[in-house]
Parts: sequence; C-alpha cells; structure tokens
Amino acid sequence: MTHNAPGTPARVIPIAVDTGTAYGRPAPTYKKDLAEVGPGTPMGELLRRYWHPVGLAADASDTPRKVRVLGEDLILFRDKGGRPGLVYPNCAHRGTSLYYGKVEERGIRCCYHGWLFDVQGHCVEQPCEPEGGRARGKVRQPWYPVQELYGLIWAYMGPPEKKPLLPRYECLETLEPGEFLEADDSSIGGGGPQIIPCNWLQHYENLVDPFHVVVLHSSFSGTQFVPQMAVMPEVTWDTTDISVRTLSLRKLPDGTTLRRISEAGLPTLRVIPSPRIGRYGMVESLGWVLPIDDHHFRIYVVGRVQEQGELHRMRSRLGGKLWEELTEEEHQQFPGDHEAMVSQGVIAKHSEEHLASSDRGIVMLRRLLQKQLDTVAAGGDPAGVSFAASALPVKFSAGNFLET
Repeated sequence: MTHNAPGTPARVIPIAVDTGTAYGRPAPTYKKDLAEVGPGTPMGELLRRYWHPVGLAADASDTPRKVRVLGEDLILFRDKGGRPGLVYPNCAHRGTSLYYGKVEERGIRCCYHGWLFDVQGHCVEQPCEPEGGRARGKVRQPWYPVQELYGLIWAYMGPPEKKPLLPRYECLETLEPGEFLEADDSSIGGGGPQIIPCNWLQHYENLVDPFHVVVLHSSFSGTQFVPQMAVMPEVTWDTTDISVRTLSLRKLPDGTTLRRISEAGLPTLRVIPSPRIGRYGMVESLGWVLPIDDHHFRIYVVGRVQEQGELHRMRSRLGGKLWEELTEEEHQQFPGDHEAMVSQGVIAKHSEEHLASSDRGIVMLRRLLQKQLDTVAAGGDPAGVSFAASALPVKFSAGNFLET
C-alpha cells in the first residue's frame, strides 16, 4: 500500500488494460457471392452453367430417390425403359411428392391420382380424366436434363439455352492394360462421413493449401498418409484457364525430389494425386465437390483402378479405423480434414481471417471464381464449358512425379 505525506496528492498507480479480447468484436460475415449456391445467387447461377454428378448410375432405379443439389430438392429415378430422370418432387397436379410414386415403363406415376410423367416431365396420362386427360399435353412436371458417364448420373440445372456438352477428361479416358474406372460416393478426400456439414467452399479452398498436409496430416495427427508428405515443400502456384495449380517440390532423404502437382478445377473439381503415392504419373482420379446446399456438401470420385473396391479403400483411416469408427477423444487428438473444415462453422467466417503468404493459392482461387461470376453476370459463358462436339477431353497436368 502506498502512503503519501500529509498535504500531497495521492499517487495514481496505472492499471494495465487488457487488449485484444473478444469483447465487442463485430459480428462475423462471409463472402456470400462465393459461398451461397441457391437459385438466383451469384455462385448458384455460375454453378448451374455446368454439369454436376447427382448420384451413382445405380442410384437411378425404379425406386424413387430423394436428392438435394444446389439447394434444390429433386427426385431421381430410372423408368422401366432404362432412361434416367430428375424431376421436381411435388406433382404438378396437387403437390403430392413423387417420392411415393411408382416407376413404370414410360415414367413415374403419382400415388395420389395417378398422373404419369416421363423423364422430361411430359404428362402422358391422367387416368381420372376423360380419355386419359384430353389436356394432359398442357401440363409439364419441372425436370432437369441428365446423362450417364463414368458410372455417375450428371445433371444440368441451368438455363436451357446455355446447356454445354458434358465434358470428358483425359485422365479418365486413358487407361493402362488391366485398368478400369470405378465410381465412389463416400466423399473420399473429405476426411469424414458421406455428407459433410459445412459449406462447399471450405473444402474447395483446402485443395490449394498444400501446407496443411505437412501440419495437419503429418506432424500434428501423425502420419495420416505417407512419410514423404511430412517433408515441408517448396510451393508455387499459377492459374490456368480452368484451374488454380499448386506445384510442391519435396527434397527427399535419398536425394530424389517428389514433384507434386495438384489442381482445383472449375467448377468444383478435386484434381488431387494420391497422397499415399501408390504410383507415379498423371493423377489417378477426379473428384467433384457437390454443394448440397449452403451448409452441406459431398464428393463424388471416379478413378482408374486395377481391383474392385480399390477406390473406396482410399478413405482416410487412423489405426485402421474409419472416421465414423473413431471416438470423440480420437477425433480431438487426431483431427483430419473434416475436423479442420467443419470446425470453421457451417460457413467460414471470412471477415475474421488473417491470410498469410502461404495462403496465396486461396486468394488466386477466389479471384478465379470471381472472374467467372463477373463473366456470367455480364452475359458470357464461364471458363470450362464447351458447346462443340469436336471438343477434346479436358486435360490436367496434376500428378506425382519422382525426379532424380
């Protein structure tokens, strides 16, 4: 305690003020134009200019299947003639869900009054109406075009006059002897369950962040891939017409150099060579990050394999256990991509970011996306769409390469 002489003013002892606390911080915001995917949003309209996988080929069957894509609820089915269809769920008659419908030779029949719609939404029968519905030709169930390729069902959900060709990809067209294509819907690369409860952009941006492989997947949570991935790489990025490309050079203990090229391709492609480095050469698989809505996404993958089930075995494991088999304590002690992404929130708080030099790829990817948003808003066609039947398969430079 400080004592002052009589008649002298008291000496004031300054009290240290805490700084940088969370008190009074502004409400966080996010980049809506990049994150939100519903109809009428900038990103929603951009993504609707491309084809997206909405299921495995086997998912389109004579049992109606609910799917949610870009914030829209739809019904996927395959008529008895083998044609896949994707329609708005509520019957154009009185709104009963076609999820309860019956699939027949010519289409899907509503359970309520039996109206029958073909895969393009034409009403072909109204059994309760005279002559099977004299005005049935005036009714159309909303629908979307679908195609099958690489073991997946693809849908185009954009303006009809802007529908591009469904692209093919060189790395899936060039098969070595003994190789075949396998499709997977378990969200390989997402590090968690089939449906991942956060915004799609959080995963898409993860594709151009090579440094998290060294920290999250190696030094922090142990060797989740292979020891080579723990080597700190020398990294550069560049932008192509349709991707942001990451070049990572790792100088290995034996004197060789692992040259690893990965890409985030338009519109949502994971062009990521295997982090387990089972073989060298061009990328073995492609993944499509499908935004289910603003708060959920999933990943469809197609790859070149030599054994059935090889692709599914690529799912991340810890001590032989899959993500859903781990305890909460193990999730906390050994986090992976799922924990890193989902813990950011259902949509990352972009206003609270402090990007650094190692985040250059993320900045470049956001600029690439913004460029496409601006192009579409101005009435143009985004990069990576083609309307020419003579278009060559899309080629990427991604892969794992060993240099001596």
